[in-house]
Amino acid sequence: MRLREKTDILEGVSTSTNVIAVTDKAASKIGALANREGRSDAILRVRVTAGGCSGFHYDLTYADAPTADDVVIDAPGGVRVVIDPHSAPILQGSTLDLDESLIGGGLRVRNPQAVHECACGESFSV
Repeated sequence: MRLREKTDILEGVSTSTNVIAVTDKAASKIGALANREGRSDAILRVRVTAGGCSGFHYDLTYADAPTADDVVIDAPGGVRVVIDPHSAPILQGSTLDLDESLIGGGLRVRNPQAVHECACGESFSV
């Protein structure tokens, strides 16, 4: 997926794909899980929070709608990924991908800024 610059302002929410790329496999999984939960819109919120054994932790949850200051990434299949302005600099240049391993698989953030990741795969440091 090619990264682009900020494209427009849509109802007060900036729309961009330059913070994080979303692979087709990840977007498909996000959409399927949202559908299974009965969500009409597949909007995944990606946040970076303090915690975990390495200092930071990724928090992936579904959102009902983006907030006014969120960066919104339009992914394949009508999926949207929203990122708050505090998490965006830490996620800059990352890719949201699907790890299809039987053990420990799932949505994964591949962050080139992470200098250390915990063995559990859940926390990182920059």
